[in-house]
Amino acid sequence: MSTFDHVGLIQDINEGLGQFRKAQPEAMQGFGQLSRAAMSEGTLSARHKELMALAIGVTQHCSGCIAFHVKALHKLGCTRAELEETLAVCVYMGGGPALMYTAEALKAWEAMAPDLT
Repeated sequence: MSTFDHVGLIQDINEGLGQFRKAQPEAMQGFGQLSRAAMSEGTLSARHKELMALAIGVTQHCSGCIAFHVKALHKLGCTRAELEETLAVCVYMGGGPALMYTAEALKAWEAMAPDLT
């Protein structure tokens, strides 16, 4: 079975969007501003917002979203138990297709886990 490279996917997306950022700086700045506003601490914690974003990525079948939000969740100190509960809701709401992307999210989680040695 092949391993999906989520770290490489993040790099590829960032590189691939380089020209678009140059061609459409206002649109990309607007997207960045929207992202910062939506994801910042508020009544809901940044971690809970990232879990929601990951859930949407899983149910929308977006590998890039999975990679970026799993990376953010690691930085925010998310636990595997929190991740797994979120993924269970994804499967409940998204059925079999969400289950397939749940497997991908778990692989991304493991691949991006901080080195504990």
